[in-house]
Amino acid sequence: MFPILKRIKNKIKSLGSSPKTESLGKARLQANRPEFARLFPQNAKIERLATGFQFTEGPLWLAEEQHLIFSDIPANKIYKLTPDGQITIFREPSNNSNGLTRDRQGRLVACEHLSRRVTRTEKEGQITILADTFQDKKLNSPNDVVVKSDGSIYFTDPPYGIESEQQEQPCQGVYKISPDRAEIVLVADDFLTPNGLAFSPDEKTLYIDDSERKLIRAFDVKADGTLANSRIFHDMKTNKPGLPDGMKVDVEGHIYCTGGGGVWVFDAKGNCLGTIVTPEVPANCAWGDEDFQSLYITAQTSVYKVRTNIPGIAV
Repeated sequence: MFPILKRIKNKIKSLGSSPKTESLGKARLQANRPEFARLFPQNAKIERLATGFQFTEGPLWLAEEQHLIFSDIPANKIYKLTPDGQITIFREPSNNSNGLTRDRQGRLVACEHLSRRVTRTEKEGQITILADTFQDKKLNSPNDVVVKSDGSIYFTDPPYGIESEQQEQPCQGVYKISPDRAEIVLVADDFLTPNGLAFSPDEKTLYIDDSERKLIRAFDVKADGTLANSRIFHDMKTNKPGLPDGMKVDVEGHIYCTGGGGVWVFDAKGNCLGTIVTPEVPANCAWGDEDFQSLYITAQTSVYKVRTNIPGIAV
């Protein structure tokens, strides 16, 4: 078995998930605070749009084409999901891609487990390697990625896609690629398994979760793009299956982070307002539709969607 497939299977096992999905009837919006209700239409429902995949990740809405793409890591594919529910293959092989986003020019940026690199797809279709080493050592297995408004690219590098003996980096780092690709900087080196990450609307704060420790940390973003003032934003420990993973932010600064029991929703102070309870353990989420008021959720074998009242930050 290839290491990537073994590691993904172990990750799925650690989540406590099962190939069999629970009834969609168990999906619900579970409020912890009254403010939670304001975030969703009164009759909002969690819809299952597609199912039958191996392990879905990296959802990304392509606004020009008005469709969603997402990774199926073990299948080594990126799929396309159209509004009418049609599923087609967007890219195969994908090098076991995980997190997907776009840069300021609209080009696809992908974290690839198998090739242990971050790549960009040019408008003409060729692949450019943005990062595959740091200080002349191979990266672990880039996992998730976000682009700042100045063009800087930040990505997390846990060891999910490799065996322990393959690791060359001395840490599980978070890195920044400069807009001109001239420099790669290690901006955080004290995570066990850095995973999802997202900027606040003003980009003064970067949220990064540590899956193994089951918490979200917040950092101040300095003028040079490095990070300072690390603090725990929220401890997401729970006995429910799931780990902190992908996260997104809406235009008001609410943070949506996948975790045990569903997608946890926080205000900017770190208060958990409630949970989008999904039938399967979720791995990531993304804003989409023409108004960016739909949250698409990749969860194990399926893709789900729920409408919101507050638009997400468009990619």
